[in-house]
Amino acid sequence: MKINRYEDISQIERESKKDYIDRHSAFIHCDSNATAGEKFKVKVMVGDEYKHPDDFDHFIQHVQLWNRETLLAEATFTAGSQGNAPSNLEVDFYIVPQKGMKLIAHAYCTKHGLWQSEEVEVAV
Repeated sequence: MKINRYEDISQIERESKKDYIDRHSAFIHCDSNATAGEKFKVKVMVGDEYKHPDDFDHFIQHVQLWNRETLLAEATFTAGSQGNAPSNLEVDFYIVPQKGMKLIAHAYCTKHGLWQSEEVEVAV
């Protein structure tokens, strides 16, 4: 399966390409340090500047959070769960941190496939 990745949209000339890349990409928002044994909040947002559709045949079906090769959490959605309106889907995951975390998020669009975030390192 092909995994799409975010590209620096400031380097892209056509607005339609910026829109396509941005609205499908997963972005991880969290602190860069965590405390061992304490719950740690990781927000994954799909799309930054552009909103993703929420149509019956074109929506974000799931968002996953990975630590390297290990799946930590997953949230699944159905068409219409974002009110049938374009939005920046947001998911808050609460995990117990492990040493040497390198977090990656995946977002799956029913029309445009799997998209991977940039890696985020978290010191524990």
